[in-house]
Amino acid sequence: MSRLFDTGTVRGKLMLMAVSTTLAALLVTSAAMLLFDVRTFQRYWVDDLNTQADIMARVTAPALAFNDAKTAQQNLAVLRVRPQILVAAVYTASGALFASYTPQPGDHPVPARPGAPGYRIERGELVVFHPVVENGEQLGTVYLRSRYGLVDRIFSYGGILAAVMLAALGVAALVARKLQAGITQPLQTVTHVAREVMQRRDFSLRVPDHQGGEIGVLVDAFNDMLAEIGRRSDALQQANRTLEHEMHVRERAEEALRIADKRKDEFLATLAHELRNPLAPIRTGLDILRIRSGDAQATQRATDIMERQLRQMVRLVDDLLDVSRINTGKLAIKMGRVELKAVVNDALEVVRSYIELHGHELVIDLPDRPVFLHGDATRLAQILSNLLNNAAKYTNRGGRVSLSARVDDKTLVLEVSDTGIGIAPEMLDSVFEMFVQVDSTLERSNAGLGVGLSLARRLVELHGGTITAASDGLGRGSRFTVRLPIVVDPEPPTKPTPAAFISAETYRILLADDNVDFVNSIGALLSAMGHSVVITHNGPDALTAAARFCPDYAFLDIGLPQMSGYDLARAVRNLPCGPMTVLIAVTGWGQEKDRQLAFEAGFDHHMVKPVRFEQIEEILGNRTIIDKRRR
Repeated sequence: MSRLFDTGTVRGKLMLMAVSTTLAALLVTSAAMLLFDVRTFQRYWVDDLNTQADIMARVTAPALAFNDAKTAQQNLAVLRVRPQILVAAVYTASGALFASYTPQPGDHPVPARPGAPGYRIERGELVVFHPVVENGEQLGTVYLRSRYGLVDRIFSYGGILAAVMLAALGVAALVARKLQAGITQPLQTVTHVAREVMQRRDFSLRVPDHQGGEIGVLVDAFNDMLAEIGRRSDALQQANRTLEHEMHVRERAEEALRIADKRKDEFLATLAHELRNPLAPIRTGLDILRIRSGDAQATQRATDIMERQLRQMVRLVDDLLDVSRINTGKLAIKMGRVELKAVVNDALEVVRSYIELHGHELVIDLPDRPVFLHGDATRLAQILSNLLNNAAKYTNRGGRVSLSARVDDKTLVLEVSDTGIGIAPEMLDSVFEMFVQVDSTLERSNAGLGVGLSLARRLVELHGGTITAASDGLGRGSRFTVRLPIVVDPEPPTKPTPAAFISAETYRILLADDNVDFVNSIGALLSAMGHSVVITHNGPDALTAAARFCPDYAFLDIGLPQMSGYDLARAVRNLPCGPMTVLIAVTGWGQEKDRQLAFEAGFDHHMVKPVRFEQIEEILGNRTIIDKRRR
């Protein structure tokens, strides 16, 4: 409508104004009348169908009370005199279908359960659910579905209104045409010049004809206005250019400030989070040194843990102090060949105490064969520790935290799941954003700063991978899936050698590990299979046992007290029976350089903790090495 006023003649505008005004008034009046009719029509149909439902409720109440479905069916059949009724049904108080009526079976199915009492409109049909109540007790529900001819009513009534509107508009147009001629002619000249100015943007144009009276005053004022606009146009254009330049400079300055503030916040959050992770095992080590200061083995284990975590903290501090990394907004990573189980062990070393503190069950499921990644071992362990820590944090005491891994084509798929509080659907897209917390209630006071998942996503992306979050809803746990490219395809998994096959021949086996629970449990299983087993907990005792026992197999921990596993392997090889012994390194270090060091020290196999008993069975079942040495 506004476009017609902008482009039409004054005569046409006056005509359009009169017709538009009349049309607007007619539209408002017609809409009000149509709305009133629709409301009246709807109220009539609703009252009619409610009355019909009330009648059926009173009629079928005795049938419901005496469980007489046949009588209820006959009562419903009376509705055939009402052709507008499409479906009718009676339900018991428990919601079971008691009787139904459909004039044309199959066209409109009967609901299996009754809905809430009242009426509603569905697909142009009116639906009523009416309770059957007798003596204050609800015996069931009556369901009626009826045709609802609202559309036909609207078209019929609207057609009448449309005819009246067209007649009224015709009369208004005739009257406006007679009255507008005396006004339009004097303004045509001004209109023509105004149009030229708008099209050509030439403010030097003037109205040539000067007339007396009010039109003359209008022409003079119009010409003066054009002259003034022409003078100010140049000044305005210059001011606009200056203002645009200043705004551009200001926007760039504000953007620079936002970027600087964002990088500052990210730096502080990352610093606090990355330095916090190694503190847990260091604190535990200090407690061990304080409580068990007289236990040499416990002291050695605590010292080893603290040394490893201290090296990690020094490296993290060195990285975080790199100013160029902060200025570019990138986290520097040191890429190399990394074995999955070593990464998992490093991550578990960080979070195990936190998980145990909360009384959670920790379930680990890793591939049997080594899986190698190209990445930063510390950062990869940090990804897993962040996810495991997050799972334990948002799981109530006594829950379950699971870490599983599998190889899908050339991709390693890691999944950390829990039985915790879950994630709301609207939070799944923003859970990886900085400072976003899944649960910020006061009851969960250890919710953290909300940077762990954001940092994990950035580290995963720097390794060329992806991370996603999933949850079945609040209170139903959550799952975080990390996909990373692998460097070397793992060997196809082989079926572990059955215990019955191994027990066909028994061996002398030496176990050397300072983890008493682990080595005793493995020793008990091997002894139960008929093998001769000697268990030691430090390097010198293991060497003495090897010289006396002459084992066929020796499973040696690398981090033994008083003598490392590397030195012990070299010493065993120098014994008279040493060349005949199959040496297996058992360690938490699984990088390629650690494997190389083990082979250089004389080991035949390299196993990364946690060791599964099936792996030991497989080594014992492979007689290739021991048969060669016996020959």
